[in-house]
Amino acid sequence: MTLPAIRHPRRLALLGLLAGALVAGAPLHAEPNDHDLARQALQQGKVLPLRTVLDKVEREHQGQVLKIEFEQEDGRFIYEIRLLQQDGRLVKLEVDASSGQVLKIKRKRH
Repeated sequence: MTLPAIRHPRRLALLGLLAGALVAGAPLHAEPNDHDLARQALQQGKVLPLRTVLDKVEREHQGQVLKIEFEQEDGRFIYEIRLLQQDGRLVKLEVDASSGQVLKIKRKRH
């Protein structure tokens, strides 16, 4: 049996995250996770939709999204986004989820 080709990098990243959670034995139900927290915050109008933030980040920082985390730090909702840029550098961005403003940038050389 052959697997279908995945043509969208974001889908591949999300599949990788899910597979990693399954392999690690992480519970898929239990306490509210990033996804539940993000959905609640979005429904309450506290954050921008992830697609809106990703469009801005991809336009300004030119990279392929590898990983996305949603957190709440000091009462502020944060999207933590890791990008792989064309030159091979990894970039970790902390983005204010309510405004889309990049708060912090960390770059790693290969």
